[in-house]
Amino acid sequence: MAPYIHIFGLSIPTFGLMLWLATMVGAWLMDRAFRREKLKQDAVLVVAITLVAGVIGSKLWHVLDTPNEFKLEGWKVLWSSAGFAWFGGMTFGIATLLFLGWKMKIGAIRMLDLAAPSAAIGYGVGRIGCLLSGDGCYGIATKLPWGMSFPEGLEPTYERVHPTPLYEFLISLAISWWLWRQLSKGFATGAIVGQYLIISGIARFLIEFIRRNPHVFLGLSNAQLASLGSVVVGLGLLLWSRYNGRKAKPAEAVS
Repeated sequence: MAPYIHIFGLSIPTFGLMLWLATMVGAWLMDRAFRREKLKQDAVLVVAITLVAGVIGSKLWHVLDTPNEFKLEGWKVLWSSAGFAWFGGMTFGIATLLFLGWKMKIGAIRMLDLAAPSAAIGYGVGRIGCLLSGDGCYGIATKLPWGMSFPEGLEPTYERVHPTPLYEFLISLAISWWLWRQLSKGFATGAIVGQYLIISGIARFLIEFIRRNPHVFLGLSNAQLASLGSVVVGLGLLLWSRYNGRKAKPAEAVS
């Protein structure tokens, strides 16, 4: 693993590089979604603002999720290149998109629909940053042939463990592909983001069984409890969209 790339005397964190790449990929896909819907608003600006909010949310949630680490290290955990909580990033990101959708007169829920494929692929690319930096987001020990050790990671481990960031990257690609196809077929407002919350919530819930996170309630981790909440909200959105969502026309192809 390579937590840092050393170029011309500079130490560049690989997690930061992958976060930048995730932003670029997400912005590209969001821009295509806007163009396909014939929207003139700035999709790249939407992604940039949402990214900043998501990073802040993920760090704050990490502090809440790991109070012992905060007691030991203090506020510097907020500036560490490790420790980004998925649920915090998702919550702050969704709140930001709702606000921007209202502010830009696109529609709050419609904005979430348009952003769902970008959110999925951006999350996946960001997970490669976790893999490269070895920030502790990997899984439990395994004897499977693709198990990996992270002796030079930010949180080193010398035993072979499940490379869960790699699993999540592959799952996120599949989720993004599925949502993009659904978005092109015509959809009721709320249906796409509802699917995203359900599918990604189930995926994260299952991945947690081979992650090293502590169990906090009924044998479940904080992330699993948050995932269940994601699924419930997603089901609620699908139900709402069925009876209240505005049906969109099938989207035209974008070159």
